[in-house]
Amino acid sequence: MRHMAEPLLDRARRASRRFRANGDARAHYVICGHDALAYWVVKALLATELPTARMRITLVVPERRRTDSPDGRDIEGVEVIRADRLDEVTFRRAGLVGADGLALLHQDDVGNMHAALCAQEVEPGLRLVVRMFNTGLANGVRQIFPDSAVLSDASMAAPAFVAAALGEIAPTHFRHGGRTLYVARRDDVRGQAVVCGVADTGDPQEVRVLPADERAADVVLAEATGAPPGTEVAARRLRRARRRRRPVMMLVRAVRSFATRKIGIAVLVLLAVIVLLGGLYAGTAHVGWGEALYLTLVTTLSGQDPDGTKPVGEQVLQVVLNLAGLALIPLITAVVVDGIVNARLALHSGKILPERSGHVVVVGLGNIGMRVMAQLNDFGVEVVAIDKNPEARGAGLARRLGVPLVVGDAATEETLRAASVGTCQALVVVSTDDGANLRAALTARALNDEVQVVLRLFDGHFAERIQRAFGIGVSRSVSYLAAPSFAAALLDRAVIATISVGRHALLVTDVSVAAGSALDGRPLAAVGRVGSIRLLAHARSGQRYDWDPDRRLVIVAGDRLTVVARRAGLNALLREAGPPEPPPPAPAGTPIPREAEE
Repeated sequence: MRHMAEPLLDRARRASRRFRANGDARAHYVICGHDALAYWVVKALLATELPTARMRITLVVPERRRTDSPDGRDIEGVEVIRADRLDEVTFRRAGLVGADGLALLHQDDVGNMHAALCAQEVEPGLRLVVRMFNTGLANGVRQIFPDSAVLSDASMAAPAFVAAALGEIAPTHFRHGGRTLYVARRDDVRGQAVVCGVADTGDPQEVRVLPADERAADVVLAEATGAPPGTEVAARRLRRARRRRRPVMMLVRAVRSFATRKIGIAVLVLLAVIVLLGGLYAGTAHVGWGEALYLTLVTTLSGQDPDGTKPVGEQVLQVVLNLAGLALIPLITAVVVDGIVNARLALHSGKILPERSGHVVVVGLGNIGMRVMAQLNDFGVEVVAIDKNPEARGAGLARRLGVPLVVGDAATEETLRAASVGTCQALVVVSTDDGANLRAALTARALNDEVQVVLRLFDGHFAERIQRAFGIGVSRSVSYLAAPSFAAALLDRAVIATISVGRHALLVTDVSVAAGSALDGRPLAAVGRVGSIRLLAHARSGQRYDWDPDRRLVIVAGDRLTVVARRAGLNALLREAGPPEPPPPAPAGTPIPREAEE
């Protein structure tokens, strides 16, 4: 118990030190980043409270923008510190002394680790939230900094991309109150296993989360009972629907790429000349077409049968055919050599692949792409990967998993055809270039207008516009999906799970009711709000959770409420469940009432 209380005591000391230093009693959070994740984390923090009254945010960004996406430096009400190095000097400029939390959001695991060590020199025991991809380093950070949270936006977002590619909702699993819960489609679970309705996705353009009528929700939160969750069901359907590979088509495509176009044209022209000369030879020698063909080929390829007694016309044609033969043999040799070289290069780059159907194509093998590829492979779904770089981060994993890798620009038809996009089930485009992602998606849609396109875009607003303008099924921002969890970790809130439905992020959270709060003494029915908050379970202090509580039950201090809520709804609930704010201090010189003196 003493160990658990130490972080709280540290925060109280920091708050006291901050108030003594500058007289500012607001909670202070420092964010370090230079991409869309920093932008969305700042936006999430600003949405949690009344910023001007309760929270102060300092954003540390490089001197110059490093990406085209917003990084938060233009958000009103945020103090911006420009610095290219995250060291003790920068952190002191940012007011880290006495701060309540620090978020390190750069895409550099080692750099974030170094920055965390520098921050510890400035403010020991600081609440730390670190963005990190390498799990080995993540475990080291947790050991060095007890009051820390190490999160990976790639790990958070990858399941949402996988589910979207399979036409399912994100596979979210969590255990709470003695139950294992997961998100699934209502049709994939038994009615008795449904805990609550999550969203109505009947209209993809207008997904309704936490609808008033739970029976209208086709996406539900269910208790695990041994049946496979929705995404595994979808993967099984996809495996059954996928047709067998067609080796004949593979042979045709290999022959088509056997030689270069120029050599092929030269061979065709020379053969046409030989055929024409063969026809003239047949007419001159007065023989049939079959015999003329035989004599032409023998003369062309061997140059034999010189005969001085032949008529002059035949002798001339024989000489011309011998000359054509001299050109034909080197061309045949060139075709064979060029074809072998091209075939080996094509096999190495993945351009000669068997024709596929019902598979999923993943474009971009960075942090997100390699996780999406691995999870689809784990589900038994056939995957083809595309990347410009043959040594991309996920290329080695693709080779180990036996996933074919096409090396090339995904925005070109040649590359997409090599991956059989025309017959694939879905295309997941997750490279780090918004423009390249959009071009690849539009090119793929031109080849296959029925393909399910899952598009990664860093800018969330741009993603929404693209989805409406081009009719692309799903456009997602990794940063937008992950930001609520980073913000909740920075605020040290007990976020149990994050549920992604379309472009909506719902948080499953356990909320404690404080004495004298707005909820103290009100019925449980006052907790839920249509489209914003839904009560899952209730527990008295020291007792087990009741998953089907009587909504007329009166809430008392110490109760715990498990809810699934949108970010704004959760913030409102936290304010209602928190302790009442102390009255502002009386101005100097105000007389003290007699009752207070007594």
